[in-house]
Amino acid sequence: MTYLTAMPQTATSWEEICYPVDSVLLSDMLPEYDIIATDRQQLIVGTPPGHRKTIFGIQSSGYTIIPNQMIRQAVDNLFDQYELQIKHTITGEFSISIILPEELPIGGERLKRSIIVTNGYNGKTPFSIQGRTLTADNGLPGGSMYRAVCQNGLMGWADSFTELDHYQDWLRGKLPGAFKGQQRKSGASGSPDALPQLRRPKGNRKIDLDALQQQLIDLLSSVTQQDLTLTAMVYEYFQKKSMSRKEENLLSSLPIPVQLARQARERLRIEQNLLGVAPSYWLMYNAVNYALFNARSSLTLNDRYKLDEKVFHQFAALAFN
Repeated sequence: MTYLTAMPQTATSWEEICYPVDSVLLSDMLPEYDIIATDRQQLIVGTPPGHRKTIFGIQSSGYTIIPNQMIRQAVDNLFDQYELQIKHTITGEFSISIILPEELPIGGERLKRSIIVTNGYNGKTPFSIQGRTLTADNGLPGGSMYRAVCQNGLMGWADSFTELDHYQDWLRGKLPGAFKGQQRKSGASGSPDALPQLRRPKGNRKIDLDALQQQLIDLLSSVTQQDLTLTAMVYEYFQKKSMSRKEENLLSSLPIPVQLARQARERLRIEQNLLGVAPSYWLMYNAVNYALFNARSSLTLNDRYKLDEKVFHQFAALAFN
């Protein structure tokens, strides 16, 4: 079944995504019907601002809603000063960038430290912190940076490596377009005990939300204590690596839909004129990131993050070559 086409919308306040959401059993909604045995009998129902009640999906009895309000409470518990940049869809998916005051210079720009939390009510985009889901067995959550020029939240895709040389060695063993996010197989630092773990439920048991909220607070606290990570070094290299007109044709060979590649090319020209600089791997990667998270597409937010990671590694492989 083709997934509903959606364009991510932008929000800057919790109120736009912290609306009521709950689960309703099919048997309660349709009391006059006999429902054939199935593992999916739980409707996920929410009421977004300005909309009627919306059914986001039908899930199994073991599915647990993680409400955005719980994420808000954990963030407010930890941070006195922060900004929000939220991408969300009518299909009940959320990418929440928590932007902190700390800054990092990249070329002539200044990026801010951020934490990216994803969540979803439709079962398509899992709850994650810095790209790390509840079912992740090990590995460290990467860092992230926020780029105000295009309101991009940039995930720390290289942060699971201890050394730049380790990352480059891993890249040499990969071909463009074949990246699967398997960093921990070669030179990765991902010790499962290095940061608090988001413990997953066993079997089909529901998640204990009270326990999860405390784990979320612990993990967010640990992430903010990390030093600037290896991905920031890659960003610097991208910024210094200029691109010729011929190299710009790389956009057509990236593992992204054709229409998004066209929008990335348009965004590249806009940023060149806005910043008054020549095209670089930095601008190219950011143009792709912008297209992925602002364009109408049948891709889920989770799909968009997976493609963003592939593009990042592909650009890194070419830039370091």
